[in-house]
Amino acid sequence: MIDTRAVIDPKAELADDVSVGAYSIIGADVEIESGTWIAPHVVLKGPMKIGHNNKIYQFSSLGENPQDKKYNGEANTYLEIGNNNEIREYCTINRGTIQGGGVTRIGDNNWIMAYCHIAHDCIVHNNTIFANGASLAGHVEIEDFVILGGFALIHQFCIMGTHSFAAPTSLIFKDVLPYVMVCGNRAAANGLNKEGLKRHGLSNDTIRALYQAYKIIYKQNMIKDEAIAALEDLSQQYSQVRNMQQFLQNSKRGIVR
Repeated sequence: MIDTRAVIDPKAELADDVSVGAYSIIGADVEIESGTWIAPHVVLKGPMKIGHNNKIYQFSSLGENPQDKKYNGEANTYLEIGNNNEIREYCTINRGTIQGGGVTRIGDNNWIMAYCHIAHDCIVHNNTIFANGASLAGHVEIEDFVILGGFALIHQFCIMGTHSFAAPTSLIFKDVLPYVMVCGNRAAANGLNKEGLKRHGLSNDTIRALYQAYKIIYKQNMIKDEAIAALEDLSQQYSQVRNMQQFLQNSKRGIVR
């Protein structure tokens, strides 16, 4: 399962069935759980934990030092990757920083295509899709079922809400509300991610309620507090609208408009 041309530090811990291709380098304090496949020419630098049944393709570099001028060589920062992720060619994912909490974390069932970059202290939840070249600056959070189009760029400290969608080459400087589609440079809201919501089984009634919420937030010229109050009745009926309302209330950067 481990090619004789791979280089594995004695302090790395690999499950018995982990597969490692030729010329891959696995450093100290890297832990890899069962069912994970590592292609040739992959570099993994610890401290790092990789879960079950992941596929990491050739020329990826995971766990390297954060690209942050505040980073001063601290050893106790981490990268955590969950289960059933597919990380394609030339992806780079950096460890966290002390100032940012110390951990970069990738959840489960994510599909991260070639040439994507995930910077220090990012949190990627579950079931996301990153198309080729999508990149996250530091401290970005990507919630469940988000889709990033090719070469979409997310500014540091932004959050993309669940089921949101960024069109290819979007440049995002603020938070993106759940269920909303954004596009452009700079990105602007462009309706709901309707197709994605249908694919994930949301009812027509729920989608109509989200459209009403979208109109309240974007079409009625309300300030933030007014929009939050105007969403109250709908939020009592639909948990998805309540999610959108709470996200708006908690947003620190403001939302893409």
